[in-house]
Parts: sequence; C-alpha cells; structure tokens
Amino acid sequence: MSVHSEPGVMEGHLPEGCLLRDRYRVLGLLAVGGMSAVYKAQDLRFPNVRRICAVKEMVNSADSPETRAIALRNFERETSILASLSHPGIVQIYNCFTEGKRSYVVLEFVQGKDLETVLSETRGFLSEGQVVNWALQICAVLEYLHSHEPRPIVFRDIKPSNLMLDNHGQIRLIDFGIAKVFNTGEKGTMIGTEGYSPPEQYRGVADPRVDIYALGATLHHLLTKRDPRTEPPFTFDTCPIQEANPSVSLELVKVVHRALEYDVDDRYLSAAEMGRALTNLPSAGSSKATVRLETPTDHLNGVTPLWRFASEDEIRSSPAVDNRTLYVGAYDHNLYALDAETGEFLWKYPTGGGIASSPCVYEGIALFGSVDHALYAVDADTGRVRWTCPTQGKVWSSPRAAFGHVFFGSDDRHLYAVNVQGGRVAWKFEADGKVRSSPAVGEEAIYVGCEAGTLYAVDMSGNTRWRFRARRGVTSSPALAREMVYVGGRDRYVYGVDAQSGWLIWRYRTGGPVISSPTVDDKVVFIGSADGHLYALDAETGRLVWRHATGSQVTSSPVVFNDSVYFGSVDGYVHSLDTQTGDLRWRFQTGGQVTSSPTAAHGLIYIGSSDRYVYALPA
Repeated sequence: MSVHSEPGVMEGHLPEGCLLRDRYRVLGLLAVGGMSAVYKAQDLRFPNVRRICAVKEMVNSADSPETRAIALRNFERETSILASLSHPGIVQIYNCFTEGKRSYVVLEFVQGKDLETVLSETRGFLSEGQVVNWALQICAVLEYLHSHEPRPIVFRDIKPSNLMLDNHGQIRLIDFGIAKVFNTGEKGTMIGTEGYSPPEQYRGVADPRVDIYALGATLHHLLTKRDPRTEPPFTFDTCPIQEANPSVSLELVKVVHRALEYDVDDRYLSAAEMGRALTNLPSAGSSKATVRLETPTDHLNGVTPLWRFASEDEIRSSPAVDNRTLYVGAYDHNLYALDAETGEFLWKYPTGGGIASSPCVYEGIALFGSVDHALYAVDADTGRVRWTCPTQGKVWSSPRAAFGHVFFGSDDRHLYAVNVQGGRVAWKFEADGKVRSSPAVGEEAIYVGCEAGTLYAVDMSGNTRWRFRARRGVTSSPALAREMVYVGGRDRYVYGVDAQSGWLIWRYRTGGPVISSPTVDDKVVFIGSADGHLYALDAETGRLVWRHATGSQVTSSPVVFNDSVYFGSVDGYVHSLDTQTGDLRWRFQTGGQVTSSPTAAHGLIYIGSSDRYVYALPA
C-alpha cells in the first residue's frame, strides 16, 4: 500500500464495493487512524486494465467549527504538497475531492511493506549493506524535498513505518500528513514522533536538519532493533550501536552518530552531504575507486530531445532500431513502429497484455514477447502478424535471433528455440525457475539465467552443456565476450564465467541486487545495480575501475557509444558518462522512472520512460 496511518479507530468505514464519484470502487480497508482511513480501490476509468489505487479518506467529525477547519486545512496542505512533487521515491497523487464531511485523496497504490514490518519479520539483524542502500535512497528523497522551490519541504516524521519498501526494492516516502513548507525562523506546534524527533522539533522548529536527525534515529532502530519510542528521548549515546549489534562497521556508526547530534549545527549540513558520507562506506561497495554522488544542477540538464513520442502507458521495453524504423513495446499492450529520424508514428500492433520484452528485428520480422503468454512475429514493414508462439507463462524475456531461429524465455520455466519463418518450436529447454533473462547466443551455445539462480549454457540442440549456480535469481541477461560470459545476480554479485566450462573466473559484490544486464567494451564490463550505481569493472579480473552514483536504482542496461556509456535510472534521468573516468557528461530528466535500456543508432540515443514517452536524445 502507499499510505500508512497509525493504529486507531474511526467510525463509519466505507463498505467493500462502495463507489466514489462513480469512478473509484472500494475493494477493502488498508489502514485506519483517528481521523483518517486508507482504502484499496479500483479506478474504473480504465475499463481494459485493472488499475488499483489507494484512497485516503478524512472524516471531518469534530464538534468545534475551528477544529474542523484546521483538520480540513491540514488535509488540503497534504494534498497540495503531494501534487507539487515528482520523484520516484514519493507516491504520486492522482485526484482529490470532498463529499460532505468526507475528503478524499487518490494516490498511487504501491505493493510492499513498510520498514517497521520488514524489521519485525526479520530474524536476527538486517544486513549493513541493505540498511545503507535504503539510507542512500532516503537521502536522495530528502535532498529533493529540501531543494524544493520556491521553498524547502520538511517531512518532519521520518521513521520506519513511514518508509515503504516496494516489490522492486525501492524506498517510497509515505504519509505527508505533517509535512510543511519551511519558512526560515518560523515556529509552530511540535509535530512528529517521540524518539525520532530532535530536541528543536519539540520547540516547534522545522529546519530541514530535523529530517537528518530522524533518519539517524531510524537507522539506529534498523541496525539495533531498539525502538527509540520506548527509550528516554535523546539517549542514543547510552545505547551504542555496536553494543547491540557488533557486526555494524565503525564507519557506519560514525555516520549515524553525527546525524544524531543534539546540536543541530553539529549534524550533516544537508541530506546530500550525509548521502556522500554513506556512499563512501565500504558497505556501499568497494571504496577503492572514484565515487560520485551527483547533485542536480541546471548546466547538466541542457540536453534537448530531437523528438519524443507518447504511448498510452509506461515504456519499460527497450527500443530496437532497424534501418530507419524504431520498434518499442509499451504497457498499453502495443508494439509501436516509429520513424527513427522524426518520431513519426508508422503503425502499432496490439497484444493481450503489457509489453516489457524488448523487440528484435530479424529477416524482416519484428519479434517480441508479451505478458499475455505469447511471443509475436509481425511483419517489420506493415505490422501484420506472421505467427505467434503461445507459452504457459508470461514472456518478459527479450528474444534473440540467429541461425534462422529465435530464442527466448518464459515464466513457464522454459527456454524456447523457434523457427523464425514458420513459428515452429524446434525445441524447448526446461530450467529450474522462470526464465526472464534474455539469452546470449554464441557460435556453439545459448547462455541464459533463471529466477532459481542458475546460469545455463545450452547447446544448439537444446541440451545442457553446463550450469553455474548463483545464490539468488538471475534476471540479468548475459553478455558474451572474449570466451567469457558476464552476468549479474539478485545476490548482488556480478559474475565472470568461462564460456567453455562454466567455471567461475571472478565475481564482484555490489551493494544491491543486479537486475541490469552488462555490456562489454574495450575490456571493461559496464553494469548497473539496485544500490544506485553504474559500475565499470575490468573484464579479465573483475577489479573495480570506477563507479558512478545516481542516488537511485539502476536496473536499466547500459550501452556504449562514442566513448560514452548511456543508461537510465529510477531517479528519472538518462545519464551519459565518460567511459574512461566515469565523469558525468550530461543527464536528461524524464517525467518518470527509467528502467528501459537505451539503444544507440544514427548518432542518437533512444530510450523509454515510465512517463509514457520514448525519447530520441543527441549522443
């Protein structure tokens, strides 16, 4: 869910099936507080898809007219603040309205658990790397809020229950009920949560550094499992982190203690400064390289798209360019064909489900998968279907074509080899888990991973040549170069494996799951991680060459073109870095998360975004 309310009682809950504004059908109650409730609902405005949202309701039942007015102003303030924000770490607001004594705000529904729940369900202690990864994401959100124009926004209630971990590992800040626009020197009533709030907040001060203190208290709680609400205020020095959890590094202890300084001037000056301190920790990855936590500046955002094209839903598929035509799938169920030079619409082909699979073009046929369980082959010029290959599971894997066949994976746990011209299945190979990885095709074998954590080499007859076991799922798509196979794992490692034998040559640990697929150029492996970094690794040894921090997850797969590496990030930016140094050349901000991977052609970089657009950017 995307909104959390403290436990409490509220009379007159909306019944299941209730219809609001003839648009939002209530599916159930998610949370309840003293003056509010949160419901799971379906937006009926989209009849062809089941769009779920969260509806927050405030019942204004106070006896005093003054109290009712204050409650309504607080609710309107929350709505106004949310409507002005656009960041992947903050829930989106879709609508707001009032009916009688009840006011409603319609919000993005996020599947996941708040960190308080995650902590309570974890046996033992959370890993330091995981906590640091979350802290970096929170710092990125706070940096955005504290830099808000025309005035900074102070959240004032950072705590585990207000931090949602979604199913993609992204931290989302929820419940803006007490956030306020900051005026220097302005004082007001103390609002916050005892134990997480700094001393000046009890005096009504709302300096942005109250959020830094609260983040420090939150990290202390996550690392030690000692709830500050049950301790006397401001007594963190009497419950040292390493005394409760000896595995926490001294470097991280120092960062947390500085955030928790009693005197506001002794804390970090900004969320960006705290983020840089966290980035430099060994638990955020190897420290033997250049590390950069970039702060948005206007001169970096001077890139102007040559064109952009709007679909009807998110674009997570990566574009494919063949001659002058660009092909890209969208979550609106369509594969689009566009003029690559102008962005002009040529045709679209509808499927029965969203398309995240990236198309490939082979022998005049555009091949792509859909979550409707099928692979499609359509004429690349006309968009007319040639054939379809049904499977027993969703097709997230992107097809690869060679030797007259197309190879792709399915959630039915099979790797398929299908004749391109006729659509006949030549063979299918059964894996240990769902095959969402896209295959790499070599001269003698096909290499592909599965969600059970196995990397396979399968010969051209569909038989196993070798298998390599990672500790967790392999969603990353392998790259084949110099008799080596490179791939990332959800276990946080990047692997270099001998292509002939399947023996491990090296592995490199990042700070988060590796969903991004590698690209290899000039003996360097480039790959992203959910820890918010793009890594450059020596292809022969796995040694870190450099890494670049974006502040948010990198699941997009990079592409190298003209001495630059390009990739997208959940922070909403398309990044361009120097391949030799990792220095930022430019970045372009889209209106949504960028999980699509870029394609380079005609001197342009083509990439999609969850804001529904595909962009053509100058390289």
